[in-house]
Amino acid sequence: MDLFSHSWSALRATVADLTDEDFSQPSGCAGWLVRDLACHLIIDAQDVLITLATPADGTPTADATTYWHVTNEPPSAEDPLSALTVRLAAAYEDMALLKFHLDDVGAAAARAAELADPAARVSTQGQILTVENYLTAYVLEWTLHHLDLTAHLSEAAGPPQQSLAHSRAALERIMGAAFPGPFTDRDALLVGTGRRGATDGERAVLGSMTTKLPLVLG
Repeated sequence: MDLFSHSWSALRATVADLTDEDFSQPSGCAGWLVRDLACHLIIDAQDVLITLATPADGTPTADATTYWHVTNEPPSAEDPLSALTVRLAAAYEDMALLKFHLDDVGAAAARAAELADPAARVSTQGQILTVENYLTAYVLEWTLHHLDLTAHLSEAAGPPQQSLAHSRAALERIMGAAFPGPFTDRDALLVGTGRRGATDGERAVLGSMTTKLPLVLG
């Protein structure tokens, strides 16, 4: 629960420090500018609020690992939600308004997470999870998008090391295999999710693991 707040606060702080010019740079999400990703984070924050306000009585059907839908296919540029996100982001002609909206909704999501009972059950995307497992799953979401946000912004602050280490371990559980020791947490996440291709040396170290990659999480 604390790591959810820590990783989410760090991501929002990085967005708050961006310049107007930064928002027009490409992000690590193919086809999205930084402003598009920031708009997606608002939608993510809304999802957290909606889920925490959607209690469930049934037995949990997923945990922080099985919550993720995994494919090997990158998201399509034709995806309606992706296209909508780009159009919404373009409507923010003043980046200060985009920052304000993310800070406003994002802070509400953070407060709701802090007040939630970790053992309570919630429903989202047809699944039932405990609040603790749901928020734990989102640490991986925040960390990957923090890497996306700063992919082409060398001066921007990246995700906290604790979030990187946690997210690497989460990705390894999803994959069912551990990355070799030479991989840093950052590189394991980038290569593991297809955010960059593996070098020849990395492929040699990965060996047969390359057949499992990349993992596209949805």
